Amino acid sequence: MGYSIDSGTTVIMPTSFTASVSASAGTHVLHVKCWGQGVADQKLLNINVAPQAKAAPPTLSLPSGTYSSSQVVSMSSSTAGAKIYYSLDGSTPTTASLLYTGPISVSKTMVVSAVAIASGCTTSGVALASYTISTSKGPQIPSYAYVQQQIDLLPGWRIKHDPATPGTATGSMTVVSDPTLTGQAVKYLTTFTNSGGILYSDTYGHDTDSTNFVYDVHVWLSAGSVISNLELDNNQVMRNGNTIIYGFQCSGYGGVWEYTENAGTVDQSKAHWLKSSAPCNPAKWTRNTWHHIQISVSRDDSGNVTYHSVWFDDVEQPINQTVKSEFGLGWALGALVANFQVDGLGTSGSSTIYVDNLKMSRW
Repeated sequence: MGYSIDSGTTVIMPTSFTASVSASAGTHVLHVKCWGQGVADQKLLNINVAPQAKAAPPTLSLPSGTYSSSQVVSMSSSTAGAKIYYSLDGSTPTTASLLYTGPISVSKTMVVSAVAIASGCTTSGVALASYTISTSKGPQIPSYAYVQQQIDLLPGWRIKHDPATPGTATGSMTVVSDPTLTGQAVKYLTTFTNSGGILYSDTYGHDTDSTNFVYDVHVWLSAGSVISNLELDNNQVMRNGNTIIYGFQCSGYGGVWEYTENAGTVDQSKAHWLKSSAPCNPAKWTRNTWHHIQISVSRDDSGNVTYHSVWFDDVEQPINQTVKSEFGLGWALGALVANFQVDGLGTSGSSTIYVDNLKMSRW
C-alpha cells in the first residue's frame, strides 16, 4: 500500500495503515495505491485545503507621538488565546522576542512593534508605534534669581476691556479651591461680544534693574470656553522711565505664539504683534486639565527685548527673536506689571479659566 499527493513521491505503507497528510492551501489530488500479485490500482480523492486563519494584529493603547513625560502602553489582540510578542527597537518580533504580560513603560524615545501568535493561525501583521519622549526641564533659572510666587492671589488686580479689541467684554476673578494644584487658584470668568477682550493686570513689585524674566503659570481652560487669543504679558519700567513690554500670546488667529514690538518710536509708540514659527492655538488646548506655560525673555539697556523660548506642558518651543519693545508710557519708575488677557471669538460667548501659581522669576 502507499499514497502520494498530486504527482509527488509515493509513500510506502503496510497493507493496513493510518496516516496524517498535509498539504499547502488550495486544491489537491490524493492518490491511495495498492500493489500485489495481479493487483495494481489506486483511488483518487480530490481535496481542498483551506488557508490558515491569520491572527489579528495587536492594538497599542497609545498612538505614535511626542510626549513630555513617561507613558504606559497596553497591548491586546482580538484573536482568542493569542500571545503577543514585542520589540522596542522597531525590529519585527518573533517568539524569541519579549512576551507581553502587562502594560509596559515608555520612558525614553523608542519604536514599539508587536505581533500576535495564536494556535491554528499564522502570525499577525506587525503593529508599530513611534514614541518621542521630550523631557525638557524648562528654562534655566539661576539660584540667585528672585522668584515671586502666587501673583494671581495678590490684591489689587485691575479688570478692564482692552480697547485694542473690538466689541465689549466683562470679567471677574474669584479665589477657588477646586480645581487647584497648590490649594488655591483664581477663576477668571469672561463674557464678550464681537470678539472683545478683557485685560487682567496687577502691579506685583518694583525693580528697575533686572534684565531677565521667566513668566510661569498653570492654566485650566474649562469645556465650552470660547477663546481667540490668550495673552500673558510682563511689563517693567526701567531707570530711564520708559516701559519695557514683554508681550506674548497664543494666537488662535495666527495659529502660533506671537510677541510684541514697538513699531513706532518711544514717544510715538505703536505696539505690533509679530508671528513666531512655534505653533499655538488656545482652541486646540485640551479642556478641563492643567497646562503649564513658561516664557523666557530678556532685555538690554537700550530697550531691545529677546524672546528666547516658550515651554508648553514642559516641551520647549524656541523663539529666539530680538525686537525693540520700549515705550514711553509715563508709568511709575520700576513698576512690574503682570498681565493675563482673554480675547473672545465670534459674536458673543464666554470662557471660564483657572490660573494657579502665576510666578515671575527675575535676575
